[in-house]
Amino acid sequence: MMSRRGRPSQVRRRPPSSGRPRPASPAPRPSVAAPIPPRRVAEGPRGLPVAAKAVLGLSVVALGAVVLFTILGALPRIVSTVGGVVSGIAGAVLPAPSPSPKLAIISTSPVLDAPTQAATNQASVTVTGSVPVIISGQRAGIMIRLYVALPEKEPVQVREVPLGELPGFAIPDVALQPGRNDFSATVVGPGGESEASPIVTYVLDTTKPTLAISSPKNNAAVKGTSVTITGKTQGASTVSARNEANGRTAIGAADGTGSFQVVLPLADGTNAISVTATDPAGNAATAILTIRRGTGKLKITLTASAYTISAKQLPSMLNLRVVATDPGGRRLPGRDITFTLFIPNVPPITGQQTANASGVAVFGTLIPAGATPGKGTVNAFLTTPEYGNASDGIVIAITP
Repeated sequence: MMSRRGRPSQVRRRPPSSGRPRPASPAPRPSVAAPIPPRRVAEGPRGLPVAAKAVLGLSVVALGAVVLFTILGALPRIVSTVGGVVSGIAGAVLPAPSPSPKLAIISTSPVLDAPTQAATNQASVTVTGSVPVIISGQRAGIMIRLYVALPEKEPVQVREVPLGELPGFAIPDVALQPGRNDFSATVVGPGGESEASPIVTYVLDTTKPTLAISSPKNNAAVKGTSVTITGKTQGASTVSARNEANGRTAIGAADGTGSFQVVLPLADGTNAISVTATDPAGNAATAILTIRRGTGKLKITLTASAYTISAKQLPSMLNLRVVATDPGGRRLPGRDITFTLFIPNVPPITGQQTANASGVAVFGTLIPAGATPGKGTVNAFLTTPEYGNASDGIVIAITP
């Protein structure tokens, strides 16, 4: 007999009656649907990977072999073999770690820029240079190390700065020692330190150059419209001369021995000239020179109020004028000028006048009646203790 769920029904046998009444059967319970178990997802076999199991198995075998060969005394010969086998298998099974990046060994030096002028009077400078592009492309951790060597001294490190994004670099405010300073640089990085760069030199010079004017002498008188100034100073210096009288400037250069020559235009009279020598380091020295432009000798110039006089107009007054100048062209005040006239048929006329503050002397004389037609002469004469003598003359004509 089949149940409603399709299973064979079992016939329950009643036990033999004991004569006691059976208790009433409990009321049947309502049927409840059996819970449906959750659906299982198929899972792979758990445990170590096949490769790991292989390694483990080989390790067990190796361990047994070690025990056996230890007993037999052959362990030292097989340790290296077993280790190599296990390492090889592990290397084949397990992924190898990625190698860490490593900077190549630095084999190229930087290059420092040589200064346009090695000599300087500045206590510090900016040292510039560059590195090869291959190094600047790996700038992480790259440093520029600067060294200085003084005369007869070993190089010492003075600064270290990181390399920037560009191959060029600048190291500012590098202190200089008096005299010669030889700089070199290296590249320092994870790969080590490169060879030193070629040397560049700075020379700290704070001393003014010497300056001596050999020609012309101070307060000298000079002929012509210009003066040539010669002298000596520090070699390779720049020499400039400025004339305050006319605002003109001339520039020259000293040769390797320090000799120089500068030609400067002159103004009339006194010329105050300043000569300046500037050495390669920028230090300057100045000398003041006074030059007088003139003929270079004592001079007087004679003029008359008239150069032709009619005999019919005699007697007639004649004024003579003299301007006296020294060799430098300056007027000479307070000097005595002697005048002498020789007029036809008139006794010689002589007179003396003292030059005023402007260096001018005026002598007036009367040409008497009775002078006959002809040429007469007038002379002026000056004597000085420091410049010597000077004279000038003109012709006066007496007409009918």
